[in-house]
Amino acid sequence: MKNHIIPAFRLTMVMLAIVSLYLLFVYGGSKVLPTQGDAEIITHNGQKFYANIGQNFTSEKYFHGRPSAVDYNAAGSAGSNKGPSNAEYLEMVQKRIDTLKMQNPEMTNTPVPVELVTASGSGLDPAISPEGALYQVKRIAKVRSLSKEKIEELIKGNTNPPLLGLFGPSNVNVLKLNIALDGLE
Repeated sequence: MKNHIIPAFRLTMVMLAIVSLYLLFVYGGSKVLPTQGDAEIITHNGQKFYANIGQNFTSEKYFHGRPSAVDYNAAGSAGSNKGPSNAEYLEMVQKRIDTLKMQNPEMTNTPVPVELVTASGSGLDPAISPEGALYQVKRIAKVRSLSKEKIEELIKGNTNPPLLGLFGPSNVNVLKLNIALDGLE
């Protein structure tokens, strides 16, 4: 028994040290980020919003973000766990495509950006691609009586480049874009 307890104890201590170093590395790394590892809270019209958690925008006058598999509930972050060959999932995505084309009738012949009809792995993604935002420009311009050029310029001004110019695609935070859109009026 002694031959098993001592190696198990040593292995436990080694793993504890490795995991502790990893946690310190992640924590230290988060402190060099712009938000220092904390949530970015935005107050708009007396309400607080988390800019790093997707919001549900359904009004025609706002940009719509990614669908959420968890109804934008940050306490239950999760994907749908349905693969691209699942009939129920394909039917749900097709309904989203049909709804999106109905909301944006001027774009019926334009391919739908994938993030506007599929949920992210967390179900809480706050950003869409610039193409996803541009897909919605005509609808918003019409509803808000603004020029397409003005809205396109707003999208360009709110587009975040890839991290360090290398990692990930360009994206647009939907909450920040919609707050900036309200500022145009």
